[in-house]
Amino acid sequence: MTATSKFQRAAGFTMIELVVVMAVLGLLLSIAMPRYLESLERGREQVLAHNLAQMREAIDRFYGDRGSYPDRLDELVERRYLRAVPVNPFTEAVDWQLIGPPAGVRGAIFDVAESAADHAARRRDLSLWLPVMTEAEAVEAAANAANAASATSAGTLP
Repeated sequence: MTATSKFQRAAGFTMIELVVVMAVLGLLLSIAMPRYLESLERGREQVLAHNLAQMREAIDRFYGDRGSYPDRLDELVERRYLRAVPVNPFTEAVDWQLIGPPAGVRGAIFDVAESAADHAARRRDLSLWLPVMTEAEAVEAAANAANAASATSAGTLP
C-alpha cells in the first residue's frame, strides 16, 4: 500500500462548500426577487392604465356615434368598438367599477375605473384611476387658485 492511496480523497463536495454555495445563492435571490416582483407590479399597472384608456376611448367613440352612452360594457363589444372587454390584470376578471353619466344624459356607463376595493387592497394611490373631484369642485378649485395667485402677485395674502 502506497502513501497516496491511503490518504486519497473521495470525489464530491464537502459540507462547507455546499453551505457557501447555498449562502451565495440565497444572497443573490434576496437581491433579485424584490426587483423582479416590483417589475411585475409595474407591468400590471401599465396594463391596467392601458385597458382603462382603451375602454374610455371606446365609450367616447360610442357616444360620438350614437349620442348616448352604452348601457353595459358588452354593448361595446357587440357594436365592435372593442374586440373584447378587457380583463383587470390584478384580479384577472372583468370587475370594473362603472361610473354613470350626469343627470339627463342617456346611457348607463359614462366612465370606468378599477374597483376601489381591489385598489385599496394593493394600497396604491386611487387618484390615478378614479375621478378625484367633480367638475364643479374643479372649477371652484381653479377659481380659488386664480384668486390666490392674483393676491400673491398684488402683494396681499388672503
